[in-house]
Order: sequence, then C-alpha cells, then structure tokens
Amino acid sequence: MSKTVLVTGGGRGIGAAISRLAAQRGYAVCLNYANAAAPAEALAEEIRATGGRAFAHRADVSKAEEVEALFAAVERDLGTPCALVNNGGIAGRISRLDEADPAEIRRIIDVNVMGTILCARAAVRRMSTRHGGRGGTIVNISSVAATLGSPGDYVWYAASKAAVDGFTIGLAKEVAREGIRVNAVAPGMTATDIHEASGDAGRLERIGKTVPIGRHAQPEEIAWPVLWLMSDEARYVTGEILRVGGGR
Repeated sequence: MSKTVLVTGGGRGIGAAISRLAAQRGYAVCLNYANAAAPAEALAEEIRATGGRAFAHRADVSKAEEVEALFAAVERDLGTPCALVNNGGIAGRISRLDEADPAEIRRIIDVNVMGTILCARAAVRRMSTRHGGRGGTIVNISSVAATLGSPGDYVWYAASKAAVDGFTIGLAKEVAREGIRVNAVAPGMTATDIHEASGDAGRLERIGKTVPIGRHAQPEEIAWPVLWLMSDEARYVTGEILRVGGGR
C-alpha cells in the first residue's frame, strides 16, 4: 500500500530533512510552505528526480480554509495521507516579553498552536476509523523550549510549544482506539535559519557549546526520530514527547 505524508513547513530546515528522509523511505510527500516557495519547489523536484513522488503546496496553516484546501490537494495528487508531521512554526524576534510586539506574539501563537491543531483536526477526520479511515500517525514538532521557558529570548514561543505538548498528550488519548498514534519530537538547538531570523545569528554556536553532548544538532538528527515514530517499530508508542536535545 502506498504511503503519503504531509509535512508542514516541509521545504526548509528540519522540515526539509524530514521530507527528504520520508521520500527515501518510500513515502509520497507533500511539502507545505507558507512563504518560501523556492526551496520547497526545489526539494520536491529533487525528490521527483530520484524517482519519488512529491509536490509543494502553499497554505497558511493558521487558517482553517487553507488547511482544508491543503488536505484536499494532498488527497487529489497523492492520496489520503497516512502520516502528518506538524513542523510548520515560527519563533519571532528575540526580546524580553515586555519589549515584544503583541501582533508578533499573536502570529506565533496562531501558527504554532492553531496551525498544529487545525492540521491535526483535518488529519483525524481522514485517518480515524471513526470516520471510515485506515488509521495513521501524527508527529508534532515541539521544542525543548517548552520546558526550559526561553527567558530573555522568546517566552511566548516556549509557551506555544508547551501548548503543543499538552495537545499531543490529549489528542493521543482521544484517538488511540481509532487507529491513530500521536506523538511529538522536541528538538534542542538545531542548525536552521530560525536563529538568524530571530535576530541573533550567533546564538546557534554560542548555546550549542553549552549542550551536554557538546554541539548543536543537524536537521537530519531530528528527522531520524520523527521517521521512527512514524514507523511500525513505534506502533505501541503514543502520547509521548521525545526530547531530542543532546541532553539539554
């Protein structure tokens, strides 16, 4: 049976590593993006060039109508997804809370929390045996920030990821007997462009040195645990937050 996965934020960073590895393991891949069309389209073409099935689709996951259009496109072009990776997320500019822009805080909550919830809702409506589906798996991308709090950096981002953790646990219990497993991976300091976008390009190297394992992670090191959670090897694992932070 063919396997289809939808990866939100699938064209860059951790999402790109997940998309590429999923394709290598036989999944047809929909790479969702919000703004960065070029890298998503390029990765989809790369996957197709190596014999895989992939396409890129723009959608703002914080908007219910765009999420529904996204899932409709996946079903039309690749078939009903058996896996969803809620990777799309933003952090915003680094600052103290009392100096942060409320509009930026709202946007981060909308994308990171509402986006995860809306995409999971759409997936459950298609995967759940209650709705005539065949089951499936959802992996939400959280962050070690959910428990560290990110003081002085972006406590609102940490709060959004703590919400993802709570949502993961609750949804896993809600749909456990409907053929759906729901887990999360909480990456630590990882080499992506989120740090430069936050206004502190040196943060990766500076904090990476303080990680117990002695370095920051590469995106592929986050993708491997995600694909494991999607696999049959993890078929008895649900409602878990897998911390992949090098000991941090």
